[in-house]
Amino acid sequence: MTRRRGKRQRQRDAQLLGLLLAVGTGIAVVVAVVHWLLVHWWVLVVVLVLAVFAGAGWLYRRQEAAAWERVRAQGLRYGLAQLDALHHTRFEDAVRELMRRDGCRDAVRVGGRGDLGADVKATDPFGRRWVIQCKHRRDGLAGGAVGTPDLRVLNGTARQVHGADVAVIVTNGRVTTPAVAFAKAQRLHVVDRHTLGAWAAGSRPLWELLRSVPPPRKPTALS
Repeated sequence: MTRRRGKRQRQRDAQLLGLLLAVGTGIAVVVAVVHWLLVHWWVLVVVLVLAVFAGAGWLYRRQEAAAWERVRAQGLRYGLAQLDALHHTRFEDAVRELMRRDGCRDAVRVGGRGDLGADVKATDPFGRRWVIQCKHRRDGLAGGAVGTPDLRVLNGTARQVHGADVAVIVTNGRVTTPAVAFAKAQRLHVVDRHTLGAWAAGSRPLWELLRSVPPPRKPTALS
């Protein structure tokens, strides 16, 4: 009995000694790290600055995502009558907002003098670069038709100058038959009044309404 008690006591002593050694080693490591940081204090400053930037970036992305979800939840819609009544620059703004609604967070309006055929630029969630030329007609279908010369401008700059994967012309009016044929031959996309109405009043992204859109550039959760 005495031998068993002695054996158990030795085991407890060994366990206690191991615990004390582990605690001592941990304390020594902490002291060494603190001492090293005191000597190399600039490393701590760099780490703190990086942590602040990382935290700010994470917070910004969360706020941006939340804001975008609120916009999507509102279900941005336009009627053709609304679009007809817009000034041509506001029409470009509306096209930009529709692209943002579809998930193109970087969509911007660049239309104006010297825009080289690009009124709106955007990158969709699949990595494709969109270049859009807008042709607003205040009289809608009664206004002047979009013709082949308009498509030639887009064809000459969209890919070569702006790096477009998808080149689109959007109008609330008419498009001539030769212009449609030219667009098809040159792999351009035409959003006429009918397609615009479906896009602006619905919730489907533009690439689901167009034919022969290039495949995604990169794999995403949506692809």
